[in-house]
Amino acid sequence: MSTLQVAGQKSLVLLSGRAYPALADEIAAQLGITITPTTARDFANGETFIKPDESVRGTDAFVVQSFTTPINQWVMETLVLLDALKRASAKRITVVAPFYPYARQDKKHRGREPISARLIADLFETAGADRIMAIDLHTAQIQGFFNGPVDHLFALPLLADHVRSKYPVGDLVVVSPDTGRVRMAEQWADELGGREIAFVHKTRDIDTANAVVANRVVGDVEGKVCLLIDDMIDTGGSITKAANLLFQNGATEVVIAATHGIFSAPATDVLKNSRVSEVIVTNTLPITPDKQFDKLTVLSVAPLLATAVKAVFEDDSVTSLFAGRS
Repeated sequence: MSTLQVAGQKSLVLLSGRAYPALADEIAAQLGITITPTTARDFANGETFIKPDESVRGTDAFVVQSFTTPINQWVMETLVLLDALKRASAKRITVVAPFYPYARQDKKHRGREPISARLIADLFETAGADRIMAIDLHTAQIQGFFNGPVDHLFALPLLADHVRSKYPVGDLVVVSPDTGRVRMAEQWADELGGREIAFVHKTRDIDTANAVVANRVVGDVEGKVCLLIDDMIDTGGSITKAANLLFQNGATEVVIAATHGIFSAPATDVLKNSRVSEVIVTNTLPITPDKQFDKLTVLSVAPLLATAVKAVFEDDSVTSLFAGRS
């Protein structure tokens, strides 16, 4: 069954881009439906073509796309599919973007810089999106870039359940890798029963991508197990520098937890050869075999996304999935 219906009046269809169809299949399985088939291909000059193979007229269409490498190709494919759905008379179109593209370009650091996260929202809207669903946006302000509902979901409960199952919570200190993630560390601390928090003071070279210097630890980590949290891991340089600094300040163990495992080179080698005990991420992005290593644990966000999709489709509240966070 490729559609889900409510009282015979509304129909839900789930469509997938080509970036990460396995996650879309997981979501569909949770909903008890199949992915609506599409025809997709790339022309010799690099142009993208994609269209649904079945009627979507009057449906509530959800487009699942994970914006992994090559990210620009998948952005364009999503835009083309949104346009196709709009022209095929879908009643409502929701972009399900577990990892929101260009999220780190959310403000101007200096003159003449773009705000690319806003541009992405504008492109989605122009192409036909009525709603956006994402997990752990890099900054909450991105919700305001889109002129429509944005369902900002959180992976914290999923990640925290895993941490509780493996580590004595009473021994943990929650550590933010920089001052910008202190609020996230506080949410983690509350989720784990009021743990202490610490943070790493660092500086970033705005002229060099992925370049940071971890300076000092603020907070007591000596003799403690440190849970180092972040929203994403890209090259792994920043998070491993923070972990090394924690060990230098007397931490006995460091565990890393992050929502989005981007794992651009050389992240896998850096993390695999580090002193951290475990790296916990979710499957918002595909973790291909070449990016996997023994210390890595990948948790599925498919149940969370399926619950949110069903709630939106049935016009139920999605607020319970936010867990009071923003």
